[in-house]
Amino acid sequence: MTQSIGQKFTPFTLLKFALPSMLMMMLMSCYTIVDGIFISRFLGDTALSAVNIVYPVVSILLAIGIMLATGGSAIVAKKMGEGKNAEARSDFSMFAATGVLASIVLAVLTLLFLTPVCRVLGATDALLANCRSYLGTVILFAPACMLQSLFQSFFVTAGKPKIGMTLIISAGVTNAVLDYVFLAQLGFGVEGAALATGIGQMIPAVVGVCYFFFIKGDLYFTRFQFHGKTLLLASGNGASEMVTNLSNAIITYAFNQILLRLVGESGVAAITIILYAEFLFNALYLGFSMGVAPVISYQYGAKNDGELQKICKICRRFVLFSAIIITICSYFLSEPVVYLFVGSKNETYQLAVEGFSLFCLAFLFSGFNIFSSALFTALSDGKTSAVISFARTFVFILLSLMTLPPILGVTGVWLAIPVAEFITLFLSAFYQWRKRTIYHYA
Repeated sequence: MTQSIGQKFTPFTLLKFALPSMLMMMLMSCYTIVDGIFISRFLGDTALSAVNIVYPVVSILLAIGIMLATGGSAIVAKKMGEGKNAEARSDFSMFAATGVLASIVLAVLTLLFLTPVCRVLGATDALLANCRSYLGTVILFAPACMLQSLFQSFFVTAGKPKIGMTLIISAGVTNAVLDYVFLAQLGFGVEGAALATGIGQMIPAVVGVCYFFFIKGDLYFTRFQFHGKTLLLASGNGASEMVTNLSNAIITYAFNQILLRLVGESGVAAITIILYAEFLFNALYLGFSMGVAPVISYQYGAKNDGELQKICKICRRFVLFSAIIITICSYFLSEPVVYLFVGSKNETYQLAVEGFSLFCLAFLFSGFNIFSSALFTALSDGKTSAVISFARTFVFILLSLMTLPPILGVTGVWLAIPVAEFITLFLSAFYQWRKRTIYHYA
């Protein structure tokens, strides 16, 4: 691994190293979108709305997994940069075991209180049956979802990003094929989509467990002792990523409630389509940040200031350049993307196209904000990362939702995230400038 993330990078080799993570995240977003397309096309807007209603529970699961993955991988990569390989393996094993245990606890609690959870999240009488069916099925695969989240980061830390990408491709193809079989051929309903997702997640989970148990590379499972301080450090360091997903759960709930009040269930279906599209376009930034984070952590741990500065400069240029391209592409692809879900120019289609043509302005700013948060996570400055992430994904969006819709109506809903990303841009720039002399990345 040290020869991989510790090498001298050029712009080309850094992008090449990060490419598997970028493709992996984009493919993950694609097979999440495939679920939405099949549900919308074969089961209708009501089923699509139901899936979005209960998605906050999945967001909580992902929040824990991504927190342990990003915060833990920063610690593991840093220790390997310091030459503490045995400690790194022990910590990695502890993070994986903790994540699986947490996923089991969440799954049991969800199943015990399935109907109350759906009701609290906003399920109406028309949506309740589909909410119960989807959530009750997908939560059964919580450990697989957790391990998939962990292995996304740790395959990169192990210097094997291509293995992680291959597993995600396999999971995505499996999910898409099973979506067709379960929904189009067998008529399983929303539980079929949940089952397809869960079976797809089993592939990277099972193969990842086998790999880290039996392949004795630089990073593998070992016996470990539980170190609460290390776990807390990883949790604090990865708090920004956890905050992002927990905030997504709350913000999704807020969007759903506001749109139910303004335009009804078609509005919930429209925002579901837009949020799927956001996941797709932001996946490039998320994957890039995930790919370069272990490199930054390693160089920081090895105290290679010159290499660290060069890497961060490459990252900023890539993010700023790609932001312009992604914004333009997303604007012109708004109608084709929405049509994939809806298939006809009904009320949901019109709302989603109108919304996405405004919403895509967020991509001008989101890349820099995502990278800024990931940068400080990689530098083990979880506090700063969490401040940026919390402001970006919760505070500024919630303030926008409280102020814009009363003035602009539905248009204010679509502009809430672009406005939040724009404000966060100044916060991200401030922290990058302020911390540059502390961590020597600029």
